[in-house]
Amino acid sequence: MKREFAVIGLGRFGGSICQALSREGMDVLAIDLNEDRVNEYKNIASHAVIADTTDESTLKELGIKNIDHVIVAIGDNIQASILTTVILADLGVKKITVKANNDYHEKILNKIGAHHVVHPERDMGRRIAHSIISNNILDYLELSEDHSIVEVKAGSKMIGKSLVDLDIRANYGCNVVAIKQGSNINVSPLAEELLKKDDILIVIGADKDISRFEKYLVIDD
Repeated sequence: MKREFAVIGLGRFGGSICQALSREGMDVLAIDLNEDRVNEYKNIASHAVIADTTDESTLKELGIKNIDHVIVAIGDNIQASILTTVILADLGVKKITVKANNDYHEKILNKIGAHHVVHPERDMGRRIAHSIISNNILDYLELSEDHSIVEVKAGSKMIGKSLVDLDIRANYGCNVVAIKQGSNINVSPLAEELLKKDDILIVIGADKDISRFEKYLVIDD
């Protein structure tokens, strides 16, 4: 079943998350107080609405508590960010990721119910979007405009199969450069070695190929 996301605040950071999630084919509800920003994302997100998320009744009307994961990317208005997070936590939203402007803001967010706090100056929107899509995607690093390296936990479709069985290079155009098994890193894994539950694969390739690999092999249904 396709998961649903909401992005509150469509500035540079929220906008990049919205675009990355939409590119991955996710259902995204884009929310901002600014009409121009909302209009900008009408053709990118599944839905884009003008709304004040510090108003509980507004969030209820939007059906926010039924959304799997809400990303609060409100810019410089720390008060709005905190109030929105409190309401989302009170409504029982399953997963709340919030952008923090500083360490003090982060401390407050952690105390009031944010499940994950990010600092956009340290984390690229695209990288965060990949970790949001699946808990199996552990890290994501851009090597160039269209090539990346990704660290993924073996998904259920991979466990008990070998690299030969999966034939990742032929099927998805990516290369497995190493496999982490506990504290050991195997930089030349045997093609016949069976993947185990907690194995972590380090994969390199073009973004479009990595995206396909994640969609079909990494993300558990």
